[in-house]
Formats: sequence, structure tokens, C-alpha cells
Amino acid sequence: MSRGLDHIVHAVRDLDAAADLYRRLGFTVGARNRHAWGTHNHLIQLPGFFIELLAVVEPEKLEGEGFSALFGTFNRIFLKRQQGLSFMMLESQDVAADAAEFRAARIAASEALHFEREGKRPDGSPVKIGFSLAFARDAGAPQIGFAVCQQHYPENFWNAAFQQHANTASGIAGAVLVAENPTDHHIFLSAFTGERELHAGSGAITAPTPRGDIRVLDPAAFHTRLGASPPDVSAGARLAAMRLAVRDQAALRGALTRGQIEAAEHMGAIVVAPEAAMGATLVFEATDAGR
Repeated sequence: MSRGLDHIVHAVRDLDAAADLYRRLGFTVGARNRHAWGTHNHLIQLPGFFIELLAVVEPEKLEGEGFSALFGTFNRIFLKRQQGLSFMMLESQDVAADAAEFRAARIAASEALHFEREGKRPDGSPVKIGFSLAFARDAGAPQIGFAVCQQHYPENFWNAAFQQHANTASGIAGAVLVAENPTDHHIFLSAFTGERELHAGSGAITAPTPRGDIRVLDPAAFHTRLGASPPDVSAGARLAAMRLAVRDQAALRGALTRGQIEAAEHMGAIVVAPEAAMGATLVFEATDAGR
């Protein structure tokens, strides 16, 4: 079964600064949440997808296996090197079945794991939020975390009020990885997404999914297509960019101006470079771009 994009983690050293950055980008940013293993986050919802701003705030709680090691410690090590996009999660309808598929494909990094936490409605009342995840691993991308995620109380999580943004962001168009040789990641990406047919182009491979596409570009293609500097991939592939659909680019420009965010226009998209976005490249496209 094909798996669409569920969420992407933007790992940062200063969570308050990241929340402020995304507010100045024109997003509605949720309240701070805390995980038992010492990471804190803020979430930014889009229909069926969210951005997770994440920092390791209580490293003394990082102990044991499971989420602490696979997610918390992974992001702590990532943040020693750089800030930026650290994890890509795909939507799962059955985490146990996906974990079995990953084992068969020899990309599994865990069995199905489960956790719950308290969330809050817009009126402040508490609700239960629950997730199950299965982690995967690409040997050629040790600086990217991969997992599938199944929500158990989606009615408590998704909220249309949180999906209204001053920049008119309306959805995820795709994620962009950078690798020296994109074709080296073809087998992993096919097994991870459940997409049998990937598209190959000059310096690129693409996996279409039910929610956004996943592109792996070589550094030259990344610079040409996005107009931003690619990350260092000497230690393996990197998750470098999010492509976000917006309804009104004029409203986006207004939000960026008010927020004093530097951006450039490139091939019809508005691009915020990693120097301005805490290590991430953020690409804002007209609603029907790249569809």
C-alpha cells in the first residue's frame, strides 16, 4: 500500500526561536508539547500533514531503547552537527503490517512502537493523543530518520482552526532529499513508500505518494531546481527541503514582509533559504504547482 507524507521534523537548538520563526513565516503555531524522553515540540497543522518543530530540552531523560533511542537520541546527535529537517514520517493505516513489510525488505529499524500524550483543544481542555510508529533505516542516509506513523485518536488531533495560516499554506506538495547518487536510494525509497514505480530524471528520482511526492536530487539538481545551496552530503543523503502549497502568493509575500523574512523567487516558487530558516529550505508553490 502506498503511504503519503504524514509529518516532517524540523530539529532546532532553540525551540522558542523556531516557533517565532514559523509565526513570522505566517503559520499558526500550536502550543508546546513534551515527550517523556526529553524532547519538546510545537506542531503546525496542514490538512492531513504537520510540521514538527523539535528540540532536545531534557537530555537527561534520554535513556533506554524505543522512542528515546530511535527518536530522541537520533535528534540529539543530529543537532550536534546541524539544525534542519531530520525526520520524515509517512502515514500508516496498519503499523504492524508496515513493520513486517520493512522487515521483509530489510529496511526495518524497529517493531511497532506506541505512545500517548495529552493534547489540548483550542479552549484548553485536555484530550488524549496516541500514535504508533515503525522506524526504517536507509544505510546511505544515516542523517535522516524514517518512520511510518498511525494515529489512534485523529478526532482529538486534527483541528481546522489550527490549519488556517496567514501565508495561506494549504498543504504539503512534497519533500526533497539530496544525495550524491539519487539512484542509490531507489530500492529503499520504493520499499519505504510502498510505491513500485519511481520516476527517474536528470540527477533525480521521484516517488509519487497519496500526499505529496518525495524527490531525491543530486546537489547540482537541487541548486538548479530550488535556487538554494544544497546541504553537505559527504556523510550521506540529507532531508533538505519541504515544498508547501499556498493559495495566495501575494498573501504569502505580505506575511514574509511583516515577519522580516528574506526570500527569493525561483521558477515560480518563493524560497526561504536554510540560512534564514534554521537549516531548512522552505519552498512555497502555487496550489497546483508540482501536482
